[in-house]
Amino acid sequence: MDQYFNQMEKIVKERKTSSRIRFMLQDIMDLRLHNWVSRRADQGPKTIEQIHKEAKIEEQEEQRKVQQQLLSKDSKRRQSRRQTNPTLLFLSSTVKPEPVVQNPERPPMSEEEAERKSKSIIDEFLHINDYKEAVQCVNELDLSSQLHIFVRVGVESTLERSQITRDHMGQLLFQLVQQGILPKPQFYKGITDTLEQADDMAIDIPHIWLYLAELLSPVLKEGGFSVRELFSELSKPLLPVGRAGILISEILHILCKQMSHRTVGSLWRESGLNWTDFLPEEEDVQFVVSDGSSSEAALSKRIWSPEELSQQLERLLLEDMASDEQIFDWVEATLDESQMSSSPFLRALMTAVCKAAVKDDNTNCRVDTAIIQRRLPVLLKYLNSDTERQLQALYALQALIVALDQPPNLLRMFFDCLYDEDVISEDAFYKWETSKDPAEQEGKGVALKSVTAFFTWLREAEEESEDN
Repeated sequence: MDQYFNQMEKIVKERKTSSRIRFMLQDIMDLRLHNWVSRRADQGPKTIEQIHKEAKIEEQEEQRKVQQQLLSKDSKRRQSRRQTNPTLLFLSSTVKPEPVVQNPERPPMSEEEAERKSKSIIDEFLHINDYKEAVQCVNELDLSSQLHIFVRVGVESTLERSQITRDHMGQLLFQLVQQGILPKPQFYKGITDTLEQADDMAIDIPHIWLYLAELLSPVLKEGGFSVRELFSELSKPLLPVGRAGILISEILHILCKQMSHRTVGSLWRESGLNWTDFLPEEEDVQFVVSDGSSSEAALSKRIWSPEELSQQLERLLLEDMASDEQIFDWVEATLDESQMSSSPFLRALMTAVCKAAVKDDNTNCRVDTAIIQRRLPVLLKYLNSDTERQLQALYALQALIVALDQPPNLLRMFFDCLYDEDVISEDAFYKWETSKDPAEQEGKGVALKSVTAFFTWLREAEEESEDN
């Protein structure tokens, strides 16, 4: 049994696993140490008042012990002098000694105690979200040169919790720095303690770089740190393992959602940083920011592959639920005019919009027309009433239906919606129907059969219009 617990203690001290696992192992070790009787059963989270009271009691107890030790030493010294000097022995019996007033310095707090008190403050803060009270508690804790422990515990405690929790923790760290309670060197040291283990922690926490970015982005959004300063410090422990570019791109991506691509592009340009400073030599730049204000902006716009376009647009539309303006900003910041009208971009855009509109009701698939209607400005802007562009969009829709194993009536529902909303013209529909392009024949026969009624109705409506 001892071997198992020795191994558990080794895992906790190495800090190569996630904080959640380390805390669970520490709890088991504490239980064994106290004969399997929990010290914290049914206590619940401590209030701020309890934390203050405990800290005051501990401080008073420490001062009392130090005073007792000093008084004891002084008493022994006087006793020794009385025994060797008869005069002093006589005086001591008649003169009452004055009390000795001591002002001992408080001994430095151990790392374990600093971690425990930091975690209590953080748990209470996340429970009530009172920034003012949390800042006061950290200030009263008087960690001085150990404040990096508070930062590390804060990061590790929220790393695997909700996005809102990580945002709150990032805001608290920013306020501590802004009010001069948390020096920047201590902030960076606490963050570095986690970053040095992040590559190993990624095994247990696959999205660790996104989670770290959510913790760090508030300090940039609020203007407490410069882009150059923060990114330079963050990259120091990550460059040797080739992960600096990943974390920085995640931070920039979050800022783009909260601000805009143009604003973030300006911040990046003002910092004077270069992607080659953060990426391994063989790795290509996957995140391009630009404010579009100079000829240099055009040089930063590289050619995106179809796969990259699909991944980025699906992330914007399906995961981030970006607004139309954010999509416009991204397209203008990253693509030139020729790419905006290219088949890969048009197909990737149509696929992302239609994929977002597909709803699976267990038994069958249907089209959420409200999503198509919400994305009309995006579709209409880039299809631009151009028959050839609309044809590429229909090819993309055909490929999506094939990828979904051609659910019954799904293509017909898309055709009805796209026609009713004037996204696709009659000419484009007819051109798709008669197309013999060898590259677009996969699933074409089944697709045509599923929309036979649509084209029958389209021709009948056209004939009635001509007769009228």
